[in-house]
Amino acid sequence: MNGRAKSQAAKKPTNQVAISEFKAKCLSLLDEVNKTKIALRVTKRGKAIADVVPPHIAPVQNDWLGSMSACTEILGDIISPVIKIDEIEAMED
Repeated sequence: MNGRAKSQAAKKPTNQVAISEFKAKCLSLLDEVNKTKIALRVTKRGKAIADVVPPHIAPVQNDWLGSMSACTEILGDIISPVIKIDEIEAMED
């Protein structure tokens, strides 16, 4: 672990629990971590073996379809061609 990672880890409070207690109370401990957003360190014979951290919830991104619907306004006919068919050179014999 580099110095920056150590300083970041030291800033967050961490509860410690022995692995035997973690095995016995796993679900309630996981609920507590999720509720309090405080990490839990699992130890075996006094040595850390795992950290249980709260999930990082990514912000929900809106779908791009329809995202500009409130910003546009349709003026006129959008179905009919802009020019008459007989004016198109490629359509001439």
